[in-house]
Amino acid sequence: MIAGAAAPILVAQGAMLASVFLMLVQAAQEAGPERVSVTIPGSTVSLEFVAIPAGKLEVAGAEGEKTTVAIKAFALSATEVPWEAFDIFVYGLSGEAPPTDKAEADARARPTKPYINMDRGWGHNGNPALSMSYKSANAFCAWLSKETGKKMRLPSEDEWEYACRAGTSTKWSFGDDPSGLDAAAWYKANSENRPHPVAKKAPNPWGLYDMHGNVCEWVAGRDGKPAVKGGSFKDKPEELVPEDRDTEKRAWNATDPQVPKSTWWLADATFVGFRIVLEP
Repeated sequence: MIAGAAAPILVAQGAMLASVFLMLVQAAQEAGPERVSVTIPGSTVSLEFVAIPAGKLEVAGAEGEKTTVAIKAFALSATEVPWEAFDIFVYGLSGEAPPTDKAEADARARPTKPYINMDRGWGHNGNPALSMSYKSANAFCAWLSKETGKKMRLPSEDEWEYACRAGTSTKWSFGDDPSGLDAAAWYKANSENRPHPVAKKAPNPWGLYDMHGNVCEWVAGRDGKPAVKGGSFKDKPEELVPEDRDTEKRAWNATDPQVPKSTWWLADATFVGFRIVLEP
């Protein structure tokens, strides 16, 4: 009698364990990709990174031919780099010790102090750092790498596009209907011609915010030259698709009064920012 009763108990326990396992799997799936937070030393400011899985990206060539590119796993900042982080770099607010040699000095090279109000009166409270030159974005990565001991850099064009698509094959990461842009992006139709604090719109399926719109973002281009991706608060829906790109124009720094013009800031590119990669 006792032996016979044990079988149903074991079956019930097995069913319960299976149910718990399925719940854990579901919870893990709902939680999305792994995240890691990196605090800038000497401050309370941190950047959150999303783990991007390895995979493949189909890329269209100049003649329309398609090629498949293998993407290695990496981590990408969940948001565009905000002023709060960039200000620590520009103004030396982390309290780091003076460099001891040329290599360290080069790693800590920082932009000249801005000669005009680069935030254009929109403020620094959560807004993306803007009017960024490619040189400034790269220098920030070198500085943050030195400060944290972790390798940071700008994404490649392939990495950026792969992360923006987030496993989708639709026109935008949320689908093919442009009416979905209002929930996912700041762009020409809803931005009031200004950038907005990061992470105020819905993220893409991998948990990355503002990959469409707000400010366009620097990448290392496929052709070996800098490019920007994602479109900005000034752009139309078709300019926010993952494959769209632009390159620096003379007009982006036309009103800089300095001679020669600054290589650190783009006076007229209030729509250009960046996000960064954390290497494994």
